[in-house]
Amino acid sequence: MAGALLLACAAASACAASHEQARPAREKPSRATGAPSSAAASKAAARLLPGMPPPLDPHDLYAGDRPGRLSPVVKGIPSRVYVPNTLSNTVSVIDPKTYKVIRTLQVGNQPQHVVPSWDLKTLWVNNDLGNSLTPIDPATGKAGRPVAVHDPYNLYFTPNGKHAVVMASADRALVFRDAHTMRVVKSVPVSCYGVNHADFSPDGRYFIVSCEFSGELLKVDTARMKVIGQQRLPLVGAMPQDVKISPDGRTWYVADMVADGVWVLNGDTFTRPRLLPTGRGAHGLYVSRDSRSMYITNRGEGSISVLSFATGKLVERWRLPGGGSPDMGGVSADGKVLWLSGRYNSEVYAIATRDGRLLARIPVGGGPHGLAVFPQPGRYSLGHTGVFR
Repeated sequence: MAGALLLACAAASACAASHEQARPAREKPSRATGAPSSAAASKAAARLLPGMPPPLDPHDLYAGDRPGRLSPVVKGIPSRVYVPNTLSNTVSVIDPKTYKVIRTLQVGNQPQHVVPSWDLKTLWVNNDLGNSLTPIDPATGKAGRPVAVHDPYNLYFTPNGKHAVVMASADRALVFRDAHTMRVVKSVPVSCYGVNHADFSPDGRYFIVSCEFSGELLKVDTARMKVIGQQRLPLVGAMPQDVKISPDGRTWYVADMVADGVWVLNGDTFTRPRLLPTGRGAHGLYVSRDSRSMYITNRGEGSISVLSFATGKLVERWRLPGGGSPDMGGVSADGKVLWLSGRYNSEVYAIATRDGRLLARIPVGGGPHGLAVFPQPGRYSLGHTGVFR
């Protein structure tokens, strides 16, 4: 993180749907699927975190994220891009049709991420230094009364929708709260520094968390609300960021700004990962709408790498004309546009997923960070800037 932002944040963290043309035609789709037998389905359901909706496809965690698969909860809600500006204490609201900012909302001190709630009814603005969450009604675009939540750097939801998990970076804790009232259920102290991003296993039984300031990963038992594994990444000065699981649920990817790539990990065994170089300042990870590709933002060099899940290799690298600092974001509901904040350039990028062409560069407030594209396809949200299942 740049020095000025580190001073402003103190202990805070640094912190798609593509057409098939975004990948070479020779690449095959991910594993073919068929309807599982009733016995197999029952066995798989028994392994799920209690109360968690079963996967639509046992071989593709993102099967519910296809273009047009909007939940009835969000149908009729206008498509918008919500951009938290950490240095301006505002949220810029962009109309994706016009590429224009149509509204600016005043929120709390140092908003880091805009997070869709598990039930898709609320967008929560994480006011990290303001120690609050500001709710936004996506139907009206209006902000509500802030809810007191201490050190909400980032926010996730357990797959059964029971708990919110606050990544309390400065407090060095994972705070499990009631997903609706935000009442504290259990605070789990951690020995690492800078709890940051996360993703959940296919059965929801555990999740993996990045600790950016100490270069570590945590494995957390969801139901027991307990850290069950911890490891230091095999690179001095490692700075892990976004975490994402592959569609088949077998492989985990962890972006690392210092390692300039993504760590590739087996989450079940939680053994030593290997590094896949992608570009300078690797930061955000986003899955395409067809579950074939993952977009990796390289904030330090102004580029986006495209990884093929079928081969585990990079197939594209898109560079922003004139440079930039692509950070966090999401994919449009139709999968045609990747939206990213320009952290150090006070701007937002709209990028065509077909070929990586820059469609628009939109001025916003200072320090834009975890922007959310909403609504997106999916039955429920796991949090962050929009991780849907």
